[in-house]
Amino acid sequence: MSNEALIADLTSGLAPVQRRSMVREGALVFALCGLELALVLAGGVMRPDMHHMAGSPYLMWRVGSLGLLALAACALAVRSFSPTTRPRQGLMLACALAALAIAAGAFVMPDGASGRGLLDRIDPTSGMMCATSIFVLSLPIVALLGALMRKAAPIQPRRSALASGIAAGTCGAFVFAFYCPFNDPLYVVFWYSIGCAAVTGVARWCLPRRFRL
Repeated sequence: MSNEALIADLTSGLAPVQRRSMVREGALVFALCGLELALVLAGGVMRPDMHHMAGSPYLMWRVGSLGLLALAACALAVRSFSPTTRPRQGLMLACALAALAIAAGAFVMPDGASGRGLLDRIDPTSGMMCATSIFVLSLPIVALLGALMRKAAPIQPRRSALASGIAAGTCGAFVFAFYCPFNDPLYVVFWYSIGCAAVTGVARWCLPRRFRL
């Protein structure tokens, strides 16, 4: 049998593979994030003083920073699934954006917050609930990004998994920001970082296990 005939015989029963669309995949991630936010708002769990706090600098900082981080991290995660992409620079950019967002929090401190004690400011009991809520809200996005990652061909699945965890964590934190009643930037940075780090750790450990490294 000639090489041409052998190739034709081996490929005759294969179904055509749909070409990847990063725009479509990104839209799926944002649609899921939007669905979670809609469910939070429809469930009546949005912070009760939202109509008074909507224009406050600390709420605008929190929602705006998390929205920007989620947008950048999701774009990084979806782009990292391509075999021609190396996600290291994108991860460094995401870290730089997070550092800038944290630094900006120093300029939106509510009156009287700096004079309170550390434990009073971070409120561990409520903080653990916040971090847990972010973790739970992020899991569906981790699952979706994991499914998209399996359909693609990342050449660095560990870093793609890391990018997916960061994207899922920031999306979950963005959704939760509409419910969280705390305004202190120290509280937000501390507990939101813990929630995002937990999600990132789970994604980094679970997602690459289906790939040969």
